[in-house]
Amino acid sequence: MRIDLNADLGESFGPWTMGDDEAMLDVVTSASIACGGHAGDPEVMFATVQNAVRRGVTVGAHPGYADRLGFGRRAIPMTAPEIGRLVAAQVGALHGVARLAGAEVGYVKPHGALANLAADDRDVATAIAEAVRAVSRDLAVLAISGTALQDAARSAGLRVYAEVFADRAYLPNGRLVPRSRPDAMIHDAEAAATRLMTFLDSGLMPVIGGDPVRLAVDSVCVHGDSPSAVGMARTLRMRLTERGMVVAPFLAG
Repeated sequence: MRIDLNADLGESFGPWTMGDDEAMLDVVTSASIACGGHAGDPEVMFATVQNAVRRGVTVGAHPGYADRLGFGRRAIPMTAPEIGRLVAAQVGALHGVARLAGAEVGYVKPHGALANLAADDRDVATAIAEAVRAVSRDLAVLAISGTALQDAARSAGLRVYAEVFADRAYLPNGRLVPRSRPDAMIHDAEAAATRLMTFLDSGLMPVIGGDPVRLAVDSVCVHGDSPSAVGMARTLRMRLTERGMVVAPFLAG
């Protein structure tokens, strides 16, 4: 079996540094790069794209609410068409910067509160899918597994790939545990790896407060902003390789 390992990167801006992107790019196979909404700026985008390309890591756009103070994890009241324009602007920005770096953007993955809203709100999911298609029909969508965004992207004629999270806890309905809860994150690398292996063996994701839920998977995410992110990514890749899986970009080949 083949599996992709992705991380949300390029989330620094100006003099402020978030995460160890250089080390993470040595481990992951796809990089979802912030586009200036919740984080990132043109210089950070350019450097992150260059560093990803040097390592053969697939480049993706990671648009979110324009809320740096809240890191894109707070929902901002916007209509679906407004969200579509927000996404198009951010994806277009990374597309332009990537071309300057001699690279192409391969996919789009919404960030934070925007991704969570698109998981259940079909109008928002459709607006995002249509925005992606308007930028380029060649772009794929990386969506949280089992969500409205998957369906909307398929309906828009886009390639769609399913994502699960190694370091986030799940609810019985297949959604992520809100970050406001103390049990939202999994910080122990071995615990995260063991849960992931259990899921890959069965297709059933362990959840908090209920029976495991069936999810599809093309890519596994580790959040790059966590202090333990690089160590967790290395542990996950080692365990995946030991299991006989090919760790490679979901868009390759």
